[in-house]
Amino acid sequence: MPDPNISIVLGSQFGDEGKGKLVDILTETADVCCRCQGGNNAGHTIVANGVKYSTRLLPSGIVNPRTENFIGTGVVVHIPSLFEELDGFQDKAMDVSGRIFISSRAHIVLDLHQLVDGLQEQALGEGSVGTTKRGIGPTYASKANRSGLQIQELDLDAWDFFEARFRRLVKTYRMTFGDLLSQYDEEGELAKLKGLAPRVKPLVVDAVTWLDSRIQAGKRVLVEGAQSLMLDLDMGTYPYVTSSNSGLGGVFTGLSISPFQVRKIVGVTKAYLTRVGSGPMPTELEDEFGEHLQKVGQEFGVNTGRRRRCGWLDLVMLKHSTMANHYTTINFTKLDVLDGLSEIKVATAYQLPDGTELRTFPANLKTLATVKPVYKTFPGWTERTAGSTSYNHLPQQAKDYIAFVEEFIGVKIGSIGCGPSRENMIFRQIV
Repeated sequence: MPDPNISIVLGSQFGDEGKGKLVDILTETADVCCRCQGGNNAGHTIVANGVKYSTRLLPSGIVNPRTENFIGTGVVVHIPSLFEELDGFQDKAMDVSGRIFISSRAHIVLDLHQLVDGLQEQALGEGSVGTTKRGIGPTYASKANRSGLQIQELDLDAWDFFEARFRRLVKTYRMTFGDLLSQYDEEGELAKLKGLAPRVKPLVVDAVTWLDSRIQAGKRVLVEGAQSLMLDLDMGTYPYVTSSNSGLGGVFTGLSISPFQVRKIVGVTKAYLTRVGSGPMPTELEDEFGEHLQKVGQEFGVNTGRRRRCGWLDLVMLKHSTMANHYTTINFTKLDVLDGLSEIKVATAYQLPDGTELRTFPANLKTLATVKPVYKTFPGWTERTAGSTSYNHLPQQAKDYIAFVEEFIGVKIGSIGCGPSRENMIFRQIV
């Protein structure tokens, strides 16, 4: 067996931590970049050579012309969005031909799934989860119900089989939603998929053999997780989560790689906390500090433009995330957003209404909604960290903040982001 040569990058909070930039940097020494789960509800922004790129379905390694990119079995694929994204890269003079491959077992997101997603959110009313309405949840539900459609089925040589399965799935949804699906164009979507099938086929490979051949050849494999641990279907703030395992477990089911070949697991952590959508967030701020984080951090979703809720770093949550994902190092991002604040706080425990302190992250969201964070306060700094390239040049207050986080969670912070571009990253050790 080849020496371990697989690196994994995972979000440690509620997503939007800045994984894309780190993955882009790490692809400089990677041969293969993989997505293992999620769909085009994920969004990463990468700035390379002065050009801004946004990825949704595509792995962030697509920006590196030397890297092969793989969409794994655990990913759900909205095919029109995939080609829209690929064409967008071509329009920016980024040649992606021959560098993107899709697992034959990945499932197809239909326009129908997207319509159903919106209907289900509407039906939940005040209890809505806050999805992106991209059809991700309904697609995973179809997969679990064994009625979903795999990429490999989209084959003109066996079109009758695909069409029959497609129509059976549509019929099932019509039986459930009735007239609410009157606007859905069944024939139009089927014709659109038939037209895209010839473009899809050259990209499709058998996931197990394709990836194993790269690993056996000693290729350096980089895995890019979508979303984050706190949105994981099992480990996160259920039901306010995504519909896939966005933590470490999803890597192995979504890519069929060996855990014994993993060399490092990087947890990407924002220097503060943001969240999109519904669900409890104990450290959320609705004051001048929250306004600063929102404005300076430009906290709006890449995909939806939705405003992100902002708050102080929650170390109770991050400790839970660390225990679940077993990070070997942390990438600490957006430190520069904290520049100029008079004080900076971190939550080290939660206080229950009866005064009891809770030092572990509760699964019960009713409990989580009632807690008050117990804060440790740090003095802020007036010096600019934005654009810093050396740890030694950071203000002492920033170093003290970083050191406290490391000690609390028991994992070293190996890299620190101090700006949006790939050059704005301080490396304290090999990540």
